[in-house]
Amino acid sequence: MRIADYLRLTWRTVVALRLRSALTALGIAIGIAAVILLTSIGEGLNRFVLAEFSQFGTNIIAVNPGRQSTHGASIGIFGTVSPLTIDDAEALRRIPGVRASMGVIQGNAEVESGRRARRTMVLGVGAEMPAVFSFAPAIGRFLPPDDPTTARPLAVLGSKVHEELFGARDALGERIRIAGSRFRVVGVMASKGQILGFDMDDAVYIPTARALELFNRDGVMEIDVLYREGRSAREVAEAVAAVLTARHGRRDFTMTTQEEMLSTLGSVLDVLTFAVGALGAISLAVGAVGILTIMTIAVRERTAEVGLLRALGASRGQVMMLFLGEAVVLATLGGATGLALGAAGGQLLRVVVPGLPVHTPWEFAVAAIAVAGLIGLIAGAWPARRAADLDPIDALRAE
Repeated sequence: MRIADYLRLTWRTVVALRLRSALTALGIAIGIAAVILLTSIGEGLNRFVLAEFSQFGTNIIAVNPGRQSTHGASIGIFGTVSPLTIDDAEALRRIPGVRASMGVIQGNAEVESGRRARRTMVLGVGAEMPAVFSFAPAIGRFLPPDDPTTARPLAVLGSKVHEELFGARDALGERIRIAGSRFRVVGVMASKGQILGFDMDDAVYIPTARALELFNRDGVMEIDVLYREGRSAREVAEAVAAVLTARHGRRDFTMTTQEEMLSTLGSVLDVLTFAVGALGAISLAVGAVGILTIMTIAVRERTAEVGLLRALGASRGQVMMLFLGEAVVLATLGGATGLALGAAGGQLLRVVVPGLPVHTPWEFAVAAIAVAGLIGLIAGAWPARRAADLDPIDALRAE
C-alpha cells in the first residue's frame, strides 16, 4: 500500500465521521490550548521581570540592615542590629572596583508649591543615583556631590510631580516644601514609569542626610553598591561584607546581588511552569483516553472492513499503520486547533488586559504539536494492534 493510499483512507475515515472526529480532537485541543495560553503568560511574566530588573543594570549589590537567617539560636543582647549609615556607604565606595555607593531612604510626605500640594513618595538618595539606577534628569541637573552628611536642601522632581505642582512652568530654582521643610528645585527627571510597582515619576529626590532628618531615622533603609563591569559579584560582595563586618563588629546585615534576585524570581517562575505543565498533562491525558476509547470503538465498528483488507492481501503491519495514522491525524488536528485557540486567547488577553505581559514562545508551540502527535501514536497503538490481530475470516463473518 502506497503512502498516498494511507493518507487517502485515513482522511476519508476522519471526514466521514466528522462529529466523532471533532469530539475526539477536542480533548487534545483543550490540553494544548491550556498549555499554550498559560505558558504565554508565564513567558511574558519572565520577560517582564527581566526587563524591570535590567532597568537598574545587573551589577548592583543591595545591603539591608539585619540578617535573614539566625541559625535558630537566641543571642540576646548580642542580637541588636547596628543601623546602616551614610559613613558605611562612604566606606564601601572606597572598595576597589566599586563605582558608586549610596544610602537610600524611602518615605511618603506632602509636597507643596504655592497653593498646590501633592502627597507622594520621597526618596533620600546620593548624587550617584543616575549612575546606579540608570536614570537621568531631563531638565537641570541631579543632586550635586555635596558632603553626604551636610548636604544642601536641594530637590529633584519626578516628571509627574513636576506636572502636578508646576504644570508647564519651569520649576528650576523654585522653592517647595516637603513635610514642612523648604527645598530648592534643581532638576526634573526624565520619565521612567513604574519599576516593580514603584512609580519613579511620582517621586521627589532629596539628599539622604536630609531624608534622615525629615523622617527622623537613625540609619538608611538600604545601601546600593554599583560595581564595575567585568568584576565578579561574589568577590565584590565578599569585600563589602568584610568592610561592614569590621565596622559593625559582627555581620548584622544582609546582602543581595542582582543575580540572586533573578535566581529567586526564576525559582518562582519554575513553580509556575511546573503548575502549567501539570495542568496541561492532565488535559492531554484526558485527550489520550478519549482517543484510546474512540479508536477501540472504531476497531469494533470496522471489523468487516479489516477483514476485507486482509482478504485483499493487506498485511498486519499495513492494517496497524492505517489505524495508527488515524489516531495521529486526530491528535495532530486537535493539537493544531489547540495551538490556534491558545495563541488567539493570548492576543485577546493582551487586548482586554493591556498591563498583562503575554508572549507566546513559538518553539514551545511547535513542540506541543509534536507531543500531540506522539500522544495519538501512543493512544492508538493498542487499538491498532488489536485491529491487526483480527483473523480475516472471523472479521468477514462479523458483517
